[in-house]
Amino acid sequence: MKSLVSAEVIAAKILLVRGKRVMIDKDLASLYKVETRYLTRQVRRNLDRFPEDFMFQLSKEEFKNLMCHFGTSKRGGTRKLPYVFTEQGVAMLSGVLHSRKAIQANIVIMRAFVKLRKVISMHKEVYFKLAELERRIEQHDSEIGDIFDAIRELMGMPDAKKIIKGFAQK
Repeated sequence: MKSLVSAEVIAAKILLVRGKRVMIDKDLASLYKVETRYLTRQVRRNLDRFPEDFMFQLSKEEFKNLMCHFGTSKRGGTRKLPYVFTEQGVAMLSGVLHSRKAIQANIVIMRAFVKLRKVISMHKEVYFKLAELERRIEQHDSEIGDIFDAIRELMGMPDAKKIIKGFAQK
């Protein structure tokens, strides 16, 4: 069965809160095609499956920051502080939501988390390679400058920096 929501759309709903990649209960409920209150009720009935590193409730400050970030209105919408679920918490949700749609949505969500992890991993590799190149270039610039200084000294030419400095003072 073809997924109605792509991994890219889901990846856009994955947020970074308290240093963890999470999804908000409302977004998950929407993907599972259930009401948010049904999702949270099922979670509360199975709290032993959801330790703090699988799921936690946002603080008022965190929720306020998210509302500002997404431009959510203060009127209407959520009355209670939302729960957020880590990748492991999302995986555990498939055990408490037994519908066929929930299972299919869960598969797509898990693939989105994996895809996001791969993208982040690739970015880290590129970052480290760029940092290494930058370090090498700085080292080469310094060595090339030393070579030019040595050539000037051998030719009896004055240092270019001193000449430029002299023109700037005039």
